[in-house]
Amino acid sequence: MKRGDVYWADLIPRSGSEQQGRRPVIVISHNAFNQTQAWRSIIVILLSTSAAQAGRGPSAVRFPEGTAGLGKASVALCHQVTTLDRSKLTQRIGELNPIELRQLEDGLKAALDIH
Repeated sequence: MKRGDVYWADLIPRSGSEQQGRRPVIVISHNAFNQTQAWRSIIVILLSTSAAQAGRGPSAVRFPEGTAGLGKASVALCHQVTTLDRSKLTQRIGELNPIELRQLEDGLKAALDIH
């Protein structure tokens, strides 16, 4: 498991406006954590196929169908960063290439106002 990998995740239970159900996520945590089995927490960015989510500004990063094995055009919701137990990541779909990972990092910087 490494930064930029895309996985299916089971996001139940969740609450409020948090994304729920089975959906793809992108691993964004540091590889030193990701590759340490005893470190159970993985930081991810949630993906959505909702067209409404695509208009959320620079923190919503669009990826076309086929990106990292995604079956549909998707939007990385960089304003919905969350930490999951690694057991919730059920199946690896693919991985972002370096350009796509940079786009994701730019969206994360916009969401967190990091320069």
